[in-house]
Amino acid sequence: MKEPEKFRGNHPATVDVKGRLKIPAAFLSGLREQGSKFYVTSQKGDSARIYTMRKWEEIESRLMRAGTYNKQRQKFLARANYFGQEVGIDSQGRVLIPAVLRAAAQLSGEVNVMGELEFLTIWNRARFLENLNNEPPNVEDDKFLEELGI
Repeated sequence: MKEPEKFRGNHPATVDVKGRLKIPAAFLSGLREQGSKFYVTSQKGDSARIYTMRKWEEIESRLMRAGTYNKQRQKFLARANYFGQEVGIDSQGRVLIPAVLRAAAQLSGEVNVMGELEFLTIWNRARFLENLNNEPPNVEDDKFLEELGI
């Protein structure tokens, strides 16, 4: 089986008035290769993540190894389910961002779609730049990258 395409880079896009994100051309073929259903969610509500169903099901399998009463599992799933929804991709290459998540992450109009290797992250442009400026690389980040040989 062919290895899934890795998603890279920052590609500006638009979320229309109905809440649909037009997937940038750079990511569209890679997403479509992996199916027509995706899981859109968030952990903090500050941005949205688009997972292929295959990747999301891998995450669910790992979560199932933790017991039903595991507090971290419950916390993760509470947020992932509150913000999340399984969505399809339409013939024009658009996916619907769930309304609750769209409001929390302020995703309307111009957004940035960031490749995160195994998933996509969608950010309100101003919020992303604010986070980028407020969280500059630090010593721990440098150490992590050095351990990876980067």
